[in-house]
Amino acid sequence: MEAEGSSGLLLSRKRKREGSNGEAEDSERLGKIPRFTVGLKHPAPFADELEPADKKPYVRVTMEEAKRGTPPERPVRVYADGIFDVFHSGHARALMQAKCLFPNTHLIVGICSDDLTHKFKGFTVMNEDERYDAVTHCRYVDEVVRNAPWTLTPEFLAKHRIDFVAHDDIPYSSAGSDDVYKHIKEAGMFAPTQRTEGISTSDIITRIVRDYDVYVRRNLQRGYTAKELNVSFINEKKYHLQERVDKVKRKVRDVEEKSKEFVQKVEEKSIDLIQKWEEKSREFIGNFLQMFGPEGALKHMLKEGKGRMLQAISPRHSPSSSPTREERSPSPTFRLPFFSKTSPPPSPSPQHSGARGISSVKMTMRMMMTMKTREYDVRRGKFSLLSEWFIKHLLTFSYFPV
Repeated sequence: MEAEGSSGLLLSRKRKREGSNGEAEDSERLGKIPRFTVGLKHPAPFADELEPADKKPYVRVTMEEAKRGTPPERPVRVYADGIFDVFHSGHARALMQAKCLFPNTHLIVGICSDDLTHKFKGFTVMNEDERYDAVTHCRYVDEVVRNAPWTLTPEFLAKHRIDFVAHDDIPYSSAGSDDVYKHIKEAGMFAPTQRTEGISTSDIITRIVRDYDVYVRRNLQRGYTAKELNVSFINEKKYHLQERVDKVKRKVRDVEEKSKEFVQKVEEKSIDLIQKWEEKSREFIGNFLQMFGPEGALKHMLKEGKGRMLQAISPRHSPSSSPTREERSPSPTFRLPFFSKTSPPPSPSPQHSGARGISSVKMTMRMMMTMKTREYDVRRGKFSLLSEWFIKHLLTFSYFPV
């Protein structure tokens, strides 16, 4: 049942994708999947710790029977072997494919010992116990075989009642053979899986060797000693110096980034200020021209003031119904101190006539403002007789014709 769920889940995550030639090809879709809780609470057991298998004779199932599905009490027993050093996602994906080969699968994983691995493949990063323990905690594994053989024999296949062997289809040359799975393929027991590109134990070790200095400095920072890392005293000091230099570089880089951000913010604010200044300057210039321009409000105010001044200095004639100047009798009580009936005023000299005229106009304006001589009757639209007489006689004295 678990195998069916895993297989169904895997198939539900498949989608069609068109390739460069227009053909549809399968690829995994990273879509949403339903939530479910897997009831795995314990690691996979070791084969030598399990009870003996069923005493019935060992009879393999065919590929058609396995794909069609077997009874729950008779799962298809699939075997996958390997070194599994530095256990990574590539290993887990290979075991997942082996687990999902058939609807009802019991996955057995064989792991070779250190002696056998060092003899045929090379030195490992993790020892055999660490590799055994890592694989037992993989969720797809049902059983682990320790100290697995390098080449599978019929006796080993019969002992563990293996129906099929899962591995990638690439020929694996080792131990003097072009392909250690050749006899398995010929027996029809081989079930191919796909390798995960871009991840392998050799790739991980290559990354560490390529960036050796980086990882040494990393572990020195984490508290490992130079002796534990097999680093000489001189190299240790060199790594510490490099770390200080890198810290300074990082600080300089941070300052540069912050300064760039500050300059960018200043530029944005300056652009905003310039735009606002342009808008305000246009408004100010428009208001200035409206006030002081050729047709501005100030010119109209001056014209209006000039017209009112001329009306005050030269008022319009009185209506015909009013008595003329000859008919009127001058008031005997109003006389200027400098007027005399017997002696006319002396004629001014030509040099002082212009200045005297200007001063008379100024004096007239002051007297008009202070004495309120312009007494205008709004209802009748005329000046009072006294103000009119006073202004005319004053202009006559200043030699301004009326």
